[in-house]
Amino acid sequence: MICGMNVGYDRRMPGLHPIESADVAELRALQLERLQWSLLHAYDNVAHYRDAFDEAGSAPRDCRSLKNLERFPFLLKEHHRANYPLGLLAVPRDQVIRIHASSGTTGVPTVVAYTRNDIDMWADVMARSIYAAGGRPGDIAHIAYGYGLFTGGLGAHYGAERLGCTVVPMSGGQTEKQVTLINDLKPRIILVTPSYCLSLIDEMERQGLDPAATSLEIGIFGAEPWSNEMRRQIEERLGIDAVDIYGISEVIGPGVAQECVTTKDGLTVWEDHFYPEIIDPDTGEVLPDGEEGELVLTSLTKEALPVIRYRTGDLTRLLPPTARTMRRIARIKGRTDDMLIIRGVNVYPSQIEVQILKVAGLTPHYQIEVIQRGNAKGLIVHVESNEALDPATRRDLETVAARHIKDNIGITVEVRVSAPGTVVRSTGKAERVIDRTC
Repeated sequence: MICGMNVGYDRRMPGLHPIESADVAELRALQLERLQWSLLHAYDNVAHYRDAFDEAGSAPRDCRSLKNLERFPFLLKEHHRANYPLGLLAVPRDQVIRIHASSGTTGVPTVVAYTRNDIDMWADVMARSIYAAGGRPGDIAHIAYGYGLFTGGLGAHYGAERLGCTVVPMSGGQTEKQVTLINDLKPRIILVTPSYCLSLIDEMERQGLDPAATSLEIGIFGAEPWSNEMRRQIEERLGIDAVDIYGISEVIGPGVAQECVTTKDGLTVWEDHFYPEIIDPDTGEVLPDGEEGELVLTSLTKEALPVIRYRTGDLTRLLPPTARTMRRIARIKGRTDDMLIIRGVNVYPSQIEVQILKVAGLTPHYQIEVIQRGNAKGLIVHVESNEALDPATRRDLETVAARHIKDNIGITVEVRVSAPGTVVRSTGKAERVIDRTC
């Protein structure tokens, strides 16, 4: 029995759960109790953790404070791959009721498993997330995240049902049909990647519909980094409140953290289930709250696949609480493995997005091409104009966008502005970077 497992989401009484507004001391006590259980559960049942803890001289029973977590070794994606498919399982296989997996585009898939309690907890934190975003029982929720092995669709689905919503399980793709169903079923909430939401907006306009006149009021956007500038564009064009959600398959899926619609000031981490740290990506040193670094997460209540100090690769900062007792993370800047080094400057796609969206006449549809120029890498930024342009006007926009990038990021890039509809559209996660140097 997991310590403190009575702290969950009660769909019969929708609203803030007491732990969301509890005294910080109460939250920290619950976290420590659950952390001690999770460390021991991992050590006793997973050979990888037992060997790693012993090698580091870190015994679970010696964890007397949350600060002691720093003594334990990190879990890396490489460890998942080395233990493929189910070598990190902490329960008998017959207690696993569901399996998800990453795409495996950079190696073997990362397989994750769930017990019935894990699925219940996941539904709880997703219901809590949707409520924090402004969703309420009885709302129609249109889910355009992918279903199947990807965690997005089913994670959102179970959470919306747990909250008491009517779910439209559309998944990704079939853009025309998506628009038809939004127009006919009149959902209040959409859960989708921001890049695919832009494709839906474009399709609405192609059909002669006014996106801002739809029934949609709330958009819950995740699965890829996006900027506040893109948020502003989506909100203006679709007439909604756009909020961020964060999750990662190895930890649970969507629902690790959620931006509250009342504040829109970063993502509240559901710290009663996931303990966050920020580390220096190079040294592994734990950084104080407020400093930027790599997000590390430890699961406190997972049974099938506990994660202890998992290095997510996501770059962000830990911020003090606002709308809830739990701390927040800033909008994800990018991933450590998404970082491009261009002539000695560290560049993230989201930084380029911000500068593109400052230029009137350009759309949020873009792609970054990495090329080799002599002994150094260079970038070509492909972006669309919002209307057909004459050559002179197109060159002017290219010059303005390149100057914004140079002045604010510090690198010289080539910008190519193309006609509307020419940049490849996303039907799920956007492929922002094409590396021609590989």
